[in-house]
Amino acid sequence: MCMGTFDLLHPGHLSYFKQAKKYGQYLIVVVARDSTVKKERKYEPFFNEKRRLGQIKKLPFVNQALPGNRGDKLKIVEKLKPDVICLGYDQKVSIAKLKKELKKRKLNVIVKRMKPYKPHLYKSSLLKKKLLKE
Repeated sequence: MCMGTFDLLHPGHLSYFKQAKKYGQYLIVVVARDSTVKKERKYEPFFNEKRRLGQIKKLPFVNQALPGNRGDKLKIVEKLKPDVICLGYDQKVSIAKLKKELKKRKLNVIVKRMKPYKPHLYKSSLLKKKLLKE
């Protein structure tokens, strides 16, 4: 399972998904809700959740894509019970804290951090700045 905003889908995201797919046969991608992005990141996503979700669903190596839960983001993990959660290299999530929370919920999930793919080129914030200048 991968989770994120995936605004301005780019090769860095694709690398993240492909790395995650190596940990299992079935890849689930959870796309952050617009309200979650606004609350946590303090900005409006470039594309709304429906469009971002639609783009992810079209990827041939993604088996399932769905919107995240509003509020408790780990409810979807409780419901789907993935074997592995793959975090992006730049996601501000502590693996130790996440493992502790999963254990509290009696979820035995492996947590892995994926490697970056050309982060000097492929990072949503950089791409947005570039687009807004044009």
